[in-house]
Amino acid sequence: MNPAVPGGAFDDFLIRSADAVRAQRSWTPDDGPMPAFYLSHGAPPVFDDPLWIRQLSDWALSLPRPTGILIVSAHWESERALLSSPAAGTPLVYDFGGFHPRYFQMTYETPDATALAHQVAALMPDDEPLHVAGGRGLDHGAWVPLKVMYPAADVPVLQLSMPTHDPVRLMALGARLKPLREQGVLVVGSGFMTHGLQFATREMFLHNQVPNWSREFDGWVAEALSRGDVDTLADYHRAPGMPYAHPTVEHYTPLFITLGVAADPTAVPTTTIDDFQMGFAKRSLQVV
Repeated sequence: MNPAVPGGAFDDFLIRSADAVRAQRSWTPDDGPMPAFYLSHGAPPVFDDPLWIRQLSDWALSLPRPTGILIVSAHWESERALLSSPAAGTPLVYDFGGFHPRYFQMTYETPDATALAHQVAALMPDDEPLHVAGGRGLDHGAWVPLKVMYPAADVPVLQLSMPTHDPVRLMALGARLKPLREQGVLVVGSGFMTHGLQFATREMFLHNQVPNWSREFDGWVAEALSRGDVDTLADYHRAPGMPYAHPTVEHYTPLFITLGVAADPTAVPTTTIDDFQMGFAKRSLQVV
C-alpha cells in the first residue's frame, strides 16, 4: 500500500464524518452496560484504507459515546498489570518503523483519565495493587484504531498492560473489569486475529493474497466463537494454521480479556469485521 498522499483516506474521512461524530450521543445508565470489544488494530496502513476506516467508524458510531476507554494492547506486555499515564494529552508511542514521517507526527490528545484510573485501581485485589507507569503513553495498538473510532479525542483513554498470556488469568482479569461496563466504560482487547508477519509474502502485501494458515486459523476461531467454546479457544496451540498465524501469541490473547469482561464468556459474540488486509485476518467482535 503506497498512497499518493499518506493518510489521505483518513483526511477524507475526517471531513465526511464530522457531522456524525458531533451527533453521537453520550452513554447514559439507561443504555445498560457498554459492550466490550476485541479488535484487530492494524498499524499506519489503516489510515490509507477507506474500507477499514469505515468499518471501525461505523462500529463506534453504532453505540453511544463511552464515558471512558480502557484498552489492553498486544504491544505492552509486563510482569504485572500497569496503567499508562492518565494525564491529559498523553504522548503517543510510535512503536513501528518503515512508514512515512507523517505517521510519527500524529497526535491523539485525549482528556485527563485520572478518574478512570481510580475506577480501574479499585477493582484490583489488595495483593496485586495497580501502579501507573507515569511516562508511558498510548502505543499504536491503542491510538491507531481509536483515532479512527473516536477522532474527536474527547473520551478519556487508559491503556492497561498485559501481564500474562494465560487465557485463564486473562479472563479472570477481564472479569474484574466487568463493573466498568456498567459505568459506560468501553473495555477493549486490541490485537490482530492473525499476525504471522515473518511469514508474509509479497503477494500478501501487494494483492491481499490470503495464505491457508491465515484463513484456517481465522475460520477455526469463528467456529469456536459460534459455539461459545472458550476451552477450544484457550487451546490455541492446537489450532490449524499454527504457529504461522501467531509465531508469538500477544496479538491473539487480548481476546481473553474481552471474553472475561462479557456477562457470559460462553455467549456468542457479535462479529463486526471479518475480512482480510494484506492477507491477515481482521476479525473483530463485541460481547455484551
